[in-house]
Amino acid sequence: MGHLICGASNHRGRPESWHDTHMQIGEAFVGVGAEAAHVNTILGDRSGPVGAAWATGLATPSSGHAAFVAVLQPGVPVQPMTLFVNKAEIAHGDHGTLTWGPAQAGVAAGVADAVADGLIEATSVALQCLIAAVWVNPEASDADLVFVNNRKATHDAIANGRRNEPDLRTVLDARDDVFNPYYRAPSK
Repeated sequence: MGHLICGASNHRGRPESWHDTHMQIGEAFVGVGAEAAHVNTILGDRSGPVGAAWATGLATPSSGHAAFVAVLQPGVPVQPMTLFVNKAEIAHGDHGTLTWGPAQAGVAAGVADAVADGLIEATSVALQCLIAAVWVNPEASDADLVFVNNRKATHDAIANGRRNEPDLRTVLDARDDVFNPYYRAPSK
C-alpha cells in the first residue's frame, strides 16, 4: 500500500522525505504456515489523523481486541510510540501469550530497526506515532519464529510505506494472478 501524498514529490510521484507526507501506509507478509506474520502500518504525525486514530484505538478496546503500546522492554516503549492492534481475536491462553509476547516484541524490534536504518527519521520520532495491525494465527506455536517474522514484517511494512511500494505497475501486473496464503483466484 502507499501513502497519502500531501506535498512535493520526485519524478516518480513518490515523496522525497517524511516532510512531504502526512501519512505513510505499509503492508508486509513474512513467513509461511501458522507462524507467518501479516503486518499493516500507518505512520503519521501525532497532531494529525494518525495521532487521533492512535489515541482512539488505545482508548476503545473491544471484546478480544485490546490495543496496547509496543515495548522493547517493560517501561521502554519503542519510538515512535507504536500502537499494537491485534487483527485476530484472542482465541485461547497460548494465542494471547504469542500475541502479547513474541509478536509484540517483534513489532517493537522491527520499528527500532526501521529507525536505525533511517526509514523513520530519528529527529522526528517524538512528533510521530505508528499503528501496527498484526495478524497472529491462533494455531501458531513457535514463539521464536513468531518474533522473527513479525520483526521483519514490521520493518518491511514501514519500508514499503516510506517508499510508497508497491508501485502502480506492480499492482497492475499482479491483477492477473491474484492470490494470498489462503486463496488463489482462478486464472482469467
